[in-house]
Amino acid sequence: MGKTDDYRSVLRRLDDWDQYLLDESRLPGPRANLELAHAVAEEGDLERFRRCLAYGPDEAPYGSTLEFLPVCGVIGLGRVLSEGQAEVLEELRIHASDPRWRVREGVAMALQRFGDESMDALLKEMEKWSHGNLLERRAAVAALCEPRLLKESQHVARVLNLLDQVTHDILSEKERRTEEFIALRKALGYCWSVAAVAFPAEGKKVMERWFAVDDKDIRWIMRENLKKNRLQAVDPDWVARWLARMT
Repeated sequence: MGKTDDYRSVLRRLDDWDQYLLDESRLPGPRANLELAHAVAEEGDLERFRRCLAYGPDEAPYGSTLEFLPVCGVIGLGRVLSEGQAEVLEELRIHASDPRWRVREGVAMALQRFGDESMDALLKEMEKWSHGNLLERRAAVAALCEPRLLKESQHVARVLNLLDQVTHDILSEKERRTEEFIALRKALGYCWSVAAVAFPAEGKKVMERWFAVDDKDIRWIMRENLKKNRLQAVDPDWVARWLARMT
């Protein structure tokens, strides 16, 4: 049994989960107990997930132990979504703009559970989110750029198109010092390399178009992707050549 399975066994024996979740959350700290959060997602129900999500940023601020509860809640919504309850997509979209980055990351994990069941359905929804606010766009690219989801070339091609559009929209952004913009830029700083290694011929071609764009944030995004080991492992000569040109 893995750690998540161990936690699931414990949760089945408990009547009151909240104190156990807080005690085992590993928060405050650098890394929340995601194995436990996934166990909660498997064993909980929609009522429990929504109760966890009632802890907003004021009641459960970033870095607090209580922040673990809404993290569990959003990941749990992903299980409900993967089982066919599409109405929770709107809830996840709201939580994609949460000021706490752990909750936002939980939204991406939830959406990836949906993608495990139907990548086509996830792509259709994320193509809508990619026209939303900065954090909704961030959620879309982070959810889609997960290696286990990028197995079919037709799916990767759509992801590359979405990345291309989201990156293009950066050119019209005026306020680039906000937390929301920085979060999107950081996501794009690794997502391109994830998609490119899944479909190198097309991925490298699309990236090369952006290498020539004279925009400081786009150049930063592309350089960050070129530094990723996953991309260097696919074509080290190509990476070295373009890094030299862009430095």
